[in-house]
Parts: sequence; structure tokens; C-alpha cells
Amino acid sequence: MKRLVFFATLALAACSSAQQDFLARDAAKQAVRPVLAERFPGIPLEPASDCIIDNATAQEIFALAADSVTGPTASTAEIVTRIVSRPETIQCLATEGLPVLLGRL
Repeated sequence: MKRLVFFATLALAACSSAQQDFLARDAAKQAVRPVLAERFPGIPLEPASDCIIDNATAQEIFALAADSVTGPTASTAEIVTRIVSRPETIQCLATEGLPVLLGRL
């Protein structure tokens, strides 16, 4: 497992700043989706994970991206819950996630 993290770190170091940001955000989404599916059944995962990542700090994105390698943990759920409770995230979920959910009904 440590070797995988080491090689992932090396790969990120070879990328541009924009590529690193994209890869970290994408990896973080991979860790967020299972937590959303478990804690908020029925929520549209794509817009909801976008809202969470868009309202996460760089440190939170890095932690979530690391969790995507090992799989979601209690820490992952804690970070997601903290981000979801922010007013900006709630607003995003209401404007981006809710219309998608209502469109399915």
C-alpha cells in the first residue's frame, strides 16, 4: 500500500499544477461518492460530489484524495459531513443536486 502511495506521489509531482489539481479533485470525488451513497441515499452523486469538492479546502481535498487509495474511512465520512454542513455547500446542493433529484421523479 505504501508503495502505491509513493508511486502516486511521484506521478503527481511530474504533472503541472493544473493537472495536479484536477487529479486530486477527481480522486477526492472517488472517496466522497461511497460516503454520499451510504449517508444520503438517493442523492444524485455527481452533482453532490461536485458541490462537496467545490466547497472543500485544499487540505480536505488532499485528505479525501488519499482516502481514495485506501478506501473511505471514518475520517472520510467526518470530512464529508463537515463540508456538507457548510452554508455554501447546502446552497450548492439545493441549486445543483435538488433539481436533478426532482427531475428523476
